[in-house]
Amino acid sequence: MATAHATLSNFRQSPRKMRVVANLIRGKKVADVLTNLQFVEKRASLPIRTLISSALANARTLDIPTEALIVKTITVNPGKIMYRRIPAARGSAHPIRKRTSSVFVELAEADVKKKTKVAKEVSVVAETKTAPKAKKTVKAKTK
Repeated sequence: MATAHATLSNFRQSPRKMRVVANLIRGKKVADVLTNLQFVEKRASLPIRTLISSALANARTLDIPTEALIVKTITVNPGKIMYRRIPAARGSAHPIRKRTSSVFVELAEADVKKKTKVAKEVSVVAETKTAPKAKKTVKAKTK
């Protein structure tokens, strides 16, 4: 199974906020992901959309068919932290940590054959098993 990947390094947004968008798209088809990210009201949606488009372009250069690609893995890790100071009372200073994110995306071909085989097995098992009927008991209320 062929894969294509792309990386975004030191994007100036915290990893915690980036992971919200990354968790929405993990395991989905690339065509659906690119459409859905247009409507996500998060700042992280634009750079992640650009990153997936870059990985898709890398797949085309590797001659991988792009119709059945899915987002196999997407990881958001902390990048470099920029340390700054803000003035505080009586001449002191408080630290500010400006966090960055590094995002890694890997696209792979979907396993269509495995999914259909598993679905058939599940339907056969569901047809053969029948649940026993539950007995109904009614209790009379006393005053």
